[in-house]
Amino acid sequence: MAKQVLELLPEELIQSILDLGEKKFRAKQILNWIYLKKITNFAEMTSLSETLRLKLQNQFYTTLPTVIQRSISIDGTKKYLLSLSDESKIEMVLIPNGKKNTLCISSQVGCARNCQFCATAKLGLKRNLETYEITSQVFLAIQELGEDKLTNIVFMGMGEPLDNFDNVIKAIRILQDDLCFNFSPRRITLSTSGVIPQIAKLADTGIKMKLAVSLNSAIQTKREIIMPISTTYSISELKKTLIDFRRKTSYRITFEYVMIKDFNIGNEDVKALLRFLGDISCKLNVIKWNEVDDLPYKTPSDKEIEKFINSMSVLSSAITYRKSRGADIDAACGQLAAKYIHNVKE
Repeated sequence: MAKQVLELLPEELIQSILDLGEKKFRAKQILNWIYLKKITNFAEMTSLSETLRLKLQNQFYTTLPTVIQRSISIDGTKKYLLSLSDESKIEMVLIPNGKKNTLCISSQVGCARNCQFCATAKLGLKRNLETYEITSQVFLAIQELGEDKLTNIVFMGMGEPLDNFDNVIKAIRILQDDLCFNFSPRRITLSTSGVIPQIAKLADTGIKMKLAVSLNSAIQTKREIIMPISTTYSISELKKTLIDFRRKTSYRITFEYVMIKDFNIGNEDVKALLRFLGDISCKLNVIKWNEVDDLPYKTPSDKEIEKFINSMSVLSSAITYRKSRGADIDAACGQLAAKYIHNVKE
């Protein structure tokens, strides 16, 4: 059975090349063509013999997802609707910011976690993405950027990354490997709704990356309303797990807090959040809720946002107000898949 090269770690490709009766250095030549020269067609790898190129075409493939729609925001953000080999659809988002270009990638087709403020939850979970379907998004983004550099990758698209643990972790290893994408661990962020067993497992892998936790309320009963995962994994359990995670890892944890009008930005919410974060080495990113059709929530006013942020200013940790990007094309936080379920025929 043919192997997808974008799913292979260098040592796996090397072994496959040795199994073909070829020398080890041929694998590095192939990796150089793919990851440095961005050539995925074996026929174009002219430093390889014609015999080897024919072998490779029989043993491997490098098919990428098909871009079926590009949407460009007034702020320069680009959203891509991708079709996979089984015609499943996912979305990825490229966010330019000065010299930085951040790619928001998906890890699942849909999502099972059913967060009530998120458009992807409407889809339910269709399936996990394969490792190559994750790395392929990065490859596509690099192609799209051309001369510009992709600087950051965030697992904040469709799906709960830790529900697709093995494939996501392998993808991150490929993204970080010197012979592949060669991304620095500090340039990769994985966002989770709080899957406690997998957070603990992640800490024990030894793999380095930044962890972001979608919190959205530090009050157990409120978090249960908007994030059903909290009925399985309580806030108190989550905090204990994250403190242990922080002891084992290099980077501060980032907490993401979506501000929802008349729900999670009142005085009691501020007090609960200060208590929760007070003894954790962390950063806090706050972002206003982005409207999604058919959901009952509202976006707070600028004055309400300012009041909430000012109330949190006593926190010793860094607080960042992350302004929404790409909201006009439904590419902002929580909006992915909001429209394609209506506009794209399955």
